[in-house]
Amino acid sequence: MSISVTLPSRFVSLIALAAVGATALPAAPLLADEAAPAQSFPPIARTEFQTPGFDLALRADTQTLAHLSPKGQAGFNFVPSGREAERAGDGYVHIGDIHIRLRSEGSDWRDFSSAHARRQIASLAGGPGVLAAADITASMGAGIPLRVERRWVNEAGVLALRFTLVNTGTAPVEVGGLGMPMVFDNIIKDRDLDRAHAEASFVDPYIGRDAGYLQVTRLNGQGSALLVLPEKGTPLEAYRPILETKAAPAGDIFTDRSPRIQTAEGFYDWTVASKGFAEKEWAKAGQQWNEPTSFTLAPGERRAFGLRFVTAPGIRQIEDTLAANGRPVAVGIPGYVVPTDQTASLFLRSPSKVARIESFPEGALTATSQKTGKGWARYAIKASGWGQARLTVTYADGQKQTVSYYITKPLDQVMADIGRFTTTRQWFEEKGDPFHRSPGILSYDREADRIITQDARVWVPGMSDEGGAGSWLAAAIKQLDNPDPAEVAKLERLVDETILGQLQVAEGPQQGAVKKSLFYYDPKEHPGFYDPKIDWSGWSSWSKADAADLGRSYNYPHVAIAHWVLYRLARYNRGLVTRNDWKFHLDWAYRTTVAMMRDAPHYAQYGQMEGDVFLDILDDLEREGMTAEAAEVEKLMKGRADHWRTLKYPFGSEMAWDSTGQPEVYAWMRRFGYEPQADVTREVILGYDPTIPSWGYNGNARRYWDFLYGGKVSRIERQIHHYGSALNAVPLFDAYRKNPADLHLLRVAYGGMMGGITNIDRDGFGSSGFHSWPDMMKWDAMTGDYGMGFYGHVIAAATYLVNDPKFGWLGFGGDLSVQGAKVGIVPKDGARRRLFIAPAGLWITLKAGRIASATYDTASREVTLVLDKASPTTAEARVALETSTASQPKYRVVGTEMTGDDYAITLGAEASTIVLTPKE
Repeated sequence: MSISVTLPSRFVSLIALAAVGATALPAAPLLADEAAPAQSFPPIARTEFQTPGFDLALRADTQTLAHLSPKGQAGFNFVPSGREAERAGDGYVHIGDIHIRLRSEGSDWRDFSSAHARRQIASLAGGPGVLAAADITASMGAGIPLRVERRWVNEAGVLALRFTLVNTGTAPVEVGGLGMPMVFDNIIKDRDLDRAHAEASFVDPYIGRDAGYLQVTRLNGQGSALLVLPEKGTPLEAYRPILETKAAPAGDIFTDRSPRIQTAEGFYDWTVASKGFAEKEWAKAGQQWNEPTSFTLAPGERRAFGLRFVTAPGIRQIEDTLAANGRPVAVGIPGYVVPTDQTASLFLRSPSKVARIESFPEGALTATSQKTGKGWARYAIKASGWGQARLTVTYADGQKQTVSYYITKPLDQVMADIGRFTTTRQWFEEKGDPFHRSPGILSYDREADRIITQDARVWVPGMSDEGGAGSWLAAAIKQLDNPDPAEVAKLERLVDETILGQLQVAEGPQQGAVKKSLFYYDPKEHPGFYDPKIDWSGWSSWSKADAADLGRSYNYPHVAIAHWVLYRLARYNRGLVTRNDWKFHLDWAYRTTVAMMRDAPHYAQYGQMEGDVFLDILDDLEREGMTAEAAEVEKLMKGRADHWRTLKYPFGSEMAWDSTGQPEVYAWMRRFGYEPQADVTREVILGYDPTIPSWGYNGNARRYWDFLYGGKVSRIERQIHHYGSALNAVPLFDAYRKNPADLHLLRVAYGGMMGGITNIDRDGFGSSGFHSWPDMMKWDAMTGDYGMGFYGHVIAAATYLVNDPKFGWLGFGGDLSVQGAKVGIVPKDGARRRLFIAPAGLWITLKAGRIASATYDTASREVTLVLDKASPTTAEARVALETSTASQPKYRVVGTEMTGDDYAITLGAEASTIVLTPKE
């Protein structure tokens, strides 16, 4: 499989516009990568069918799927029928095609594809429920030793696609690759945002062998979801990308001619057998989701494979629909990322009993059976070691289900690791640096184990844009809940000496504005400096003037966060911040916010990644009595929110489609009481952010192009836990606290928030993302834009105590205990400053101090908090209480009066205990 993608010049042009902050893009662009001349194609003949669940059509010539709509919803189509004519020729895959890699004894692997060079297929006689049947062997390519039959079936109202392979030769045949292309309408090119959200779909895989499935959800998160389910003997063993033809290695016929670009993620194979790929293209990859297998057909032997298509009424009903269709269902609480000091839960539901559960690596995961009930078997999951692991559940009927986990250190150790790595291994201090990056925290190459001081993408070593600011942003936000005096001292130097006056304009009419990069390419100004091994001829090697441009709003939140963190540390701690007082830093956070609106207005019309910081800055301005500054910020931000309120889907970006602006859009809609728009935003997030039994895909907000800007392996590829995962968790947590009955929100949110720390390796290096394509299956070697996701993790880190009607008492982020009416929780979330008691609707937050444990009395509804003892930098805890649901009473701290909007609790040499009780 190819390691890099050669991008079409048309897409590079779009990237160039986006990345340099050009103002030529319209406010509501078509989601297109080029302005291509209109072409006309002859119409394609179809045969239409109906099943109880679908209206569908097959191409008359190939019998591949041409249309698939939920029954009675003719205006929506799961497959790209609108591009049917342009995708009609050889080399375009469709649902109903098949890819086969096989070999006979002593021979090499050979590949056969029904789509590569189509030939006339032979219709076969039907039978009960058969909609269409054909022998498609002629279209597979010359020399195939198999007969390949395909049938479309309406079986008891369920649409099914089935293939039968028959060995027609005289020798056994080993099949090491069998894939069925899954082609859904994820092509959002040439649609504006309204049309894209209404018409297009995203696909997420559960690569769980016999329990695997695909879920196809609409971009708007509304309406029914399509589920693709395996029939017997058709495991989802791997999810293989179908490469774009012109980007694929020579001789690869398992390709598709449609461009894989920012407006089209591309298509994938439901891969039943993958050993043939594991031995070739994936030979140097990391651990696959499942053990690659093959199967052998003896002469005359036949074997059938099949997929079933059903709909769930909505995203939240996917698991119920799986169960109703007899599929094994797994639910991990709080998810599938397990620190070694925590106990997770795994709930299993299946028509067949669990026969055994095995761990790979052996001993990495231990599943202990607990009390069962309501159709679910419950297991306590403990982890040891570090990194990827999986459980294989074997059922009595022989089916195997795999659940993929990621094991981490205890989260307080993870926080210490990234703080230490960023402020030591990534610390850059070189007085002679001509770009004034010293002192700084620069991007890092883990393979070379060195700081990146030069890169053709100049922002990467330039301390700005996401790919260059990510590392110092991570170092800064780490201090919010886990301050270390030595690290804070370095952060102060970075802000006072390098950000202020170098990256950020310190004086004059553009005070507070932020540059796009400190590093730039100018060989005349710096002769002999630039590495001749690097190609500096591309658009990304900005000139000094381009790097100094102030018009990219996305750079401003990074700087605002650094100022805001220092404000919080100076305000609520002793002796941590020594260079300037808290007001200095809050004032600069305010100036940065205003400068974004003044000097970068074009992209400021969109939601910003990390834009939640502006709400915190506004709250703090109000709290500190800086009323004029607060009023200015609120006016500016309300103007943005009022604009978004007029749009059906206000999620524009410098990119054609994006998943970064939704969190800030949601936050301001909630702030200003625009609840309908907040609700739309929440559902849109759920459309691209799933809950799936895999650490990689659970809570993984969709992103597939940012390796181009901050990765070492630069290609269009579905990214695992890019920064969008943790950022999109933030609004889902808020939505859950508003409606604790909707556990789906909490599960997705916790998956994304915890996914955001899997990027951190055992030494503290934070990768920009995980390469999900099976030819890599490993973390990218560059830090890139990881810090933006770590920001989302830090501000969302919390423990949740939940009593669910289906699963009972649950702890998200802490260890749970139940003794009669009293339910205890010991937070282990890495911050220990935020706790939600769901039955009480009580949201407890601390600006200083830490929660050691909490007990909820279900009879009296009182909450007992135990707080950590005083530390050299923290003499008092600051405890704020909020009731997030309208039906629940407000709480107070017994025996203590509020100071402002929170309670000041003096800490001592021993742990402190306080009682929270509902107000009468």
